[in-house]
Amino acid sequence: MDQTSPKIIDHQSSIIDFDPTTRVVFGFGTLEKLGALARELGCKRALIVSDAGIVAAGHVKKAEEFLHAASVTAAVFDGVAENPTTRHVENGVVFAKDFKPDVIIGLGGGSSMDCAKGINFILTNGGKMEDYWGVGKATKPMLPSIGIPTTAGTGSEAQSFALIVQEGTHRKMACGDVKARFSTVILDPQLVQSAPSDVMAVTGMDAISHAVESYVSTKRNPISQMFGKEAWRLLAANYPRVLSAPDDTEALGKMLLGAHFAGTAIETSMLGAAHACANPLTARFGVTHGIAVGLMLPHVVRFNGETVNGHYDELLAPLSLVRKPGSNSASQLAARLVEFMRENNWPFRLRDLKIGESDLPDLAQEAAQQWTGKFNPRQVGERELLFLYEKAF
Repeated sequence: MDQTSPKIIDHQSSIIDFDPTTRVVFGFGTLEKLGALARELGCKRALIVSDAGIVAAGHVKKAEEFLHAASVTAAVFDGVAENPTTRHVENGVVFAKDFKPDVIIGLGGGSSMDCAKGINFILTNGGKMEDYWGVGKATKPMLPSIGIPTTAGTGSEAQSFALIVQEGTHRKMACGDVKARFSTVILDPQLVQSAPSDVMAVTGMDAISHAVESYVSTKRNPISQMFGKEAWRLLAANYPRVLSAPDDTEALGKMLLGAHFAGTAIETSMLGAAHACANPLTARFGVTHGIAVGLMLPHVVRFNGETVNGHYDELLAPLSLVRKPGSNSASQLAARLVEFMRENNWPFRLRDLKIGESDLPDLAQEAAQQWTGKFNPRQVGERELLFLYEKAF
């Protein structure tokens, strides 16, 4: 074991429960395996859950063609929007009940894949999305499912959680169950090539935040840190490349794989205060999630430094970012994250997003209700979250 290997004894618990149940197929052109993979699951009627943008890009048509070539009947529900709500899921369930699928395919970004999981919950177990808010609340088997990301970002394809916004309250519900995990995942970098550069930028920052936060969460363990560290290595090295050269297929492939590894790390370790702070910014002010979490992450890293500084050293090592004399790893890692924001010409102060100082207490109150904050390595409550917002203001 080398000096940067994860340690078990400094964690709150040394118990590891790693239950990988998803088949992952990675490589250029692997979408063409969709029909065969569906048949291997014993399926003949596939519901494709996607959005209008993915349909326009031609990915849905190709998926249908590959399914039909394998004698799998396909139907498309493309009524998904960014940050899907309970209404989007309910509309998908109505569509699914009419079609009667035996497999559900989430094709698109995290929104499409989360909505596909949400549809699976209700179609197979009944009730409404709120019934599954939490963990392990589905009592009946669910349909086999296939996740196909078209962005290198959320890592939803690696997770058993559907993140669905409650219509009316705008609260993001994390509905998790191992039965909702995709049976098969296809990681085809060719699908990511069609993503607009601004989408690649925000989803890439989201993936980076997943790698950084999962690496130090209170549920971290050697398995999650193994995936998180490799995710960080792939993402941090290739993110600047895809920003400057969107057609760099090698970098796109590494970003896609890195995002998947970061999603796998989340599945076994959860996230932290940056996501707790980011969600209210999106819900209240419509700040794109990748920008919101990217803006808050450097401040959270500095805040966590006194608790997990040694682990941040481990993230500096893969990029040869050795700690500078007189600085600590948290401040140096935070500085690199700020550079990512600058490279995108994104605002990195809350005031630049037209958010007033008087809004910060309400944001802190909402952030304190977010589930992810409970796993931050340094305890956060409303007071600490307000401090983080003030630092970001």
